[in-house]
Amino acid sequence: MSPRKHSREKRGAHRSRRRYVVTGAASGIGKATCDLLEARGDVVIGIDLRGSDLDADLSTHAGRDGLRDAVVEALGGTVDAIIAVAGLAIPSPATVQVNYFGTIATLEMLRPLLSGSAAPRAALVASVATVGEVDADLVDLLRLHDESGSISRVNALMQSGRLDLIYSSSKRGIAEWMRERSISPEWAGAGIPLNAVGPGIVLTPMTEELLSTPEGRTQLMQTVPMPLHGPAPAKPSQRRWCG
Repeated sequence: MSPRKHSREKRGAHRSRRRYVVTGAASGIGKATCDLLEARGDVVIGIDLRGSDLDADLSTHAGRDGLRDAVVEALGGTVDAIIAVAGLAIPSPATVQVNYFGTIATLEMLRPLLSGSAAPRAALVASVATVGEVDADLVDLLRLHDESGSISRVNALMQSGRLDLIYSSSKRGIAEWMRERSISPEWAGAGIPLNAVGPGIVLTPMTEELLSTPEGRTQLMQTVPMPLHGPAPAKPSQRRWCG
């Protein structure tokens, strides 16, 4: 894995440039975040399966393992903020591999690079789906960080027709991980804030298929327990917290 370019930045900005790493950068919330940061004059390295600065498949160990070296090559040894947006909502083991294991790998592997920042920040995208129905067995396996067991459980859910529980369980798992790790010595104890954003329905490639039909739109809208449930355009709300 090697960067196509060293960074994306707007020249001539009258402020100190912060260095950001954003996953899921090729579309949706990730792309909107990159666009905003670049417009502010910050230095951004976008990561996605394809179509961004770094190509990386976060559903695989190989894609995760090369991440730190590629970011160091692109930005040097210091990063100011990591925004883990990459996610999937498909009936496949890849959903938990990216949403849970890929997110954790991104944040933990790049965390040491935050130690050199005067104002380090890290954020991930959870979901309003975390408050919905989940598969308890899958969430338990995620708590144990058992990737092979989680994949087997996803396959069992697919065979039983409970495809709807895969995404929500992955998001419940990552939200619980964030709450636990955010107060750990490695994060809060090291002065590195870690937080999550739980958006409602956002217009992204992930939701466009469901929103394209009246039946799908109704189904999706009924899953969000709030009156201001959208659908809304992709907005980089987590970036405001990341400075």
